[in-house]
Amino acid sequence: MYWKKLLNWSKTPVSQKFILLEGSKVNLRTKKLEDAELDYEWRTDPEIAALDATVPINISFSNYLTHFEDEIKYPVPWSIKFAIETKGGRMIGNIMYYDIDPIDKEAEIGIIIGDKKFLGKGYGPDALKTLLNYIFDTTDMAKLYLHTLTTNKRAQKAFKKIGFIEDRKVRRDGMNFVKLDIIREDWQLAG
Repeated sequence: MYWKKLLNWSKTPVSQKFILLEGSKVNLRTKKLEDAELDYEWRTDPEIAALDATVPINISFSNYLTHFEDEIKYPVPWSIKFAIETKGGRMIGNIMYYDIDPIDKEAEIGIIIGDKKFLGKGYGPDALKTLLNYIFDTTDMAKLYLHTLTTNKRAQKAFKKIGFIEDRKVRRDGMNFVKLDIIREDWQLAG
């Protein structure tokens, strides 16, 4: 693989403990350097970027790898990132919670299934359930929320199916989003 040529294995990151969360269809695990190649592939794909309401990145892989390595070596407390893997160990996407607000006890969720073969097959909702269980079991977060494009009906249906409730419409950067949220008490009652 191309990334092996660029990685300096003497710089093994040790600043973040390894976490493995088991869902019914997927496992979530701490991000690692070997994820960079797939992450880069997904972040440069126009179709995936459109689903994520972003533009494809336009930097070289070596520049991306430097940034990626820094994120792993020096994690920030307001953004926790996981890889989504099938039970067979194949990385198919990413999920994170970020903009963690310890005062209001809320955070935003972000998820992308980058491997298009796994879209619409229940992997995303299982990843979300697994992450929500982890957050509500290990933190004092009271509310989690996410944004999705108003045109992404499949994602909205999946989010609502696991308990997110539509809060309001939001316009950002010329695009229309639906904000959905879930509070700790509702998640625990549904569980």
